[in-house]
Amino acid sequence: MAHHTLDEIEALTKKALLNHGAAPFPAAEVARAVRVAEGHGNKICGLYYVESYCLQLGSGRVKGDVTPVVTTPRPAVVHVDAGFGFAQPAFAHGLVPALDAARQYGTATLAVGHAHTCTSLGYFTEQIAQAGCIGIGFTNASPIVAAPGGKSRVIGTNPIAFSVPDGEGGLAMQFDQSTSAVALGKITMAKALGEKIPLGWALDANGNPTTDPDAALQGSLESVGGAKGWGFGLMAEILAAGMTGSVLSQNVKPLKAPQGPPHDLGQYYMLIDPDASTEFRARLVALASVAGQDEGARMPGQYRRMAEEVEVSEPTWARLLELANDAP
Repeated sequence: MAHHTLDEIEALTKKALLNHGAAPFPAAEVARAVRVAEGHGNKICGLYYVESYCLQLGSGRVKGDVTPVVTTPRPAVVHVDAGFGFAQPAFAHGLVPALDAARQYGTATLAVGHAHTCTSLGYFTEQIAQAGCIGIGFTNASPIVAAPGGKSRVIGTNPIAFSVPDGEGGLAMQFDQSTSAVALGKITMAKALGEKIPLGWALDANGNPTTDPDAALQGSLESVGGAKGWGFGLMAEILAAGMTGSVLSQNVKPLKAPQGPPHDLGQYYMLIDPDASTEFRARLVALASVAGQDEGARMPGQYRRMAEEVEVSEPTWARLLELANDAP
């Protein structure tokens, strides 16, 4: 393992995306998201995805040169058509009008439709919170989760993210989690490392609990908390697909496959201006105090810090260099 700075990671990722057909703005937005994921130790949403981004740019599965189209069908409703391009630039186009609407009306929604996977959903709700609003986000993914008692893949890992501003440009709280028991990337990583997975993560093709990551990949994942997580996963599915005009998880092919139809996924965000309540700040401070009263306890995301440099495996770095410098 060698250490590399986030500046190096961002610059090389952007170069790789440009080299494979992305326009400057989408390349910059996606590279920035990779930088943040790596800086927070979120390996699954960082460099892990860059190779598939580049291969899918080459095959046309993701459009790297489209301009997202922003519309406001109602005063506090913002919709962005990503045009089968990356989610990051589409969100960037819709964020400012959605924030303006939330500040004017107290709440607003931002629907991003027909987009590539957004990978880290909290990356987006965090931007909402850094701008002073509460951000709640939902998205769906390729089908991998079975209903409680079933074995067929019905919905994706369908993450939910929630970010709360601290009033000073930072975060008072944030969580970003799949509604499945675990993110799919942890299963694939366990397989690559030859490791077993805990019981409760997945089922084999016959619907039996398994500790074998390969059997899990042939089967399905379980919802976090059983039926409770299943309900949250369905909620994310309804909002991400239904409110954005994008597809259900059932119709999404594997996210990292180099070829195939566009992801056509949706992300749905709710923006709430906390200044609409005169008691919000006082209640937030009181809650944080109670939540952190025991040693080692905290609000989720309260003390998260960005690393200045991170460890990257030699094969991953070599592949990134290759993507940035080869002739696709």
